[in-house]
Parts: sequence; structure tokens; C-alpha cells
Amino acid sequence: MRIQDILLILSAILLITLVVIQSSKDNAASAFSGEKSELFANQKERGFELFLSRTTLITSIAFIVLSIWAMAS
Repeated sequence: MRIQDILLILSAILLITLVVIQSSKDNAASAFSGEKSELFANQKERGFELFLSRTTLITSIAFIVLSIWAMAS
């Protein structure tokens, strides 16, 4: 295995973990009942949620770059 493959696998595992850790923005109960409350839709992310969101963005960009790098070489 090349170093690109190892880094790609590690970034994929990290990206999957970060996505699973994040809390969902939608409530599952309201999805089945048909009601959609927009009361708290415009809340800003703060603290740990903001950190997770930014880390997920950075990891996804790294995953895309590593994928292109692994395909090119």
C-alpha cells in the first residue's frame, strides 16, 4: 500500500466518525407527523458544534484532495 492509500483510509474513517457524532438538525418525530417547526431553524452553531462542523468541512476537503492525489499517481 502506498502512503496515499493509507492517508485516504484514515481520512475516510475520520470523516465517517465526525458525521456520525454530529447531531441531526431535524427531529425524527416531526418528520413522521408531518409538522415542520421553523422556530429554532436559524440558531447559530456555537462551541463544540461549531468545532465539529468546521472539522468535518476540513476533513472532507482533505478527503477530496487525497482522492485526487491517489488517482493521479
